[in-house]
Amino acid sequence: MTQALEAIAVSKHYPNGVHTLRNINLGVSPGETLVLIGESGSGKTTLLRMFNCLDQPSSGQVRIHGRASHDEDPIHLRRRIGYVSQDGGLLPHWTVERNIGLVPTLLGWDRERIHARVGDLLDLVNLNPHEYRPRYPIELSGGQRQRVAFARALAADPEVILLDEPFGALDALTRDELQQQFLRLKQQLNKTMMLVTHDLHEAFLLGDHVAILKDGDILQI
Repeated sequence: MTQALEAIAVSKHYPNGVHTLRNINLGVSPGETLVLIGESGSGKTTLLRMFNCLDQPSSGQVRIHGRASHDEDPIHLRRRIGYVSQDGGLLPHWTVERNIGLVPTLLGWDRERIHARVGDLLDLVNLNPHEYRPRYPIELSGGQRQRVAFARALAADPEVILLDEPFGALDALTRDELQQQFLRLKQQLNKTMMLVTHDLHEAFLLGDHVAILKDGDILQI
């Protein structure tokens, strides 16, 4: 079976001699969730960002569904991969509806289709569409912003979703609630996902597999 995500002998180093990643090899099967865990500076976010071409390896190869990332147009690649950052990354001057509909708009979907998709996704993440469509990010709590960010990542129905510490900035109760919702969505949607965290409990709760990184090396999967 072709791996959905694959890193083959991936290293990342900089001219000042700093090595962020050292000969990383890993694979994620379709429908699986791999969690990358490690201390700050272990290389986990750098590795995650290579799968949507926000960073490039110095050597080795990153593959998405068997195709090398450097053979892909990075803009088209990013539109096919959902991405959720720690702060949600919502555009503050856009409404919830417009934020969620960003990628479908770029893909040329018509307005009615986008409107319907936004409503379905808000329902999916337990936000009332009538109430939340017209709101702006500043009018949302941290947990609500992350739900909207996850809905935006799902908007064009990508096969792969990358999540960079999506619950890291939330209070403990909100984090627990969203972790449980993530598990429900994971079972319902059957997406391939890679998630970065520094929380051990979260890693083993959410991941099918857990890769432990330290100083740019994978210690264990």
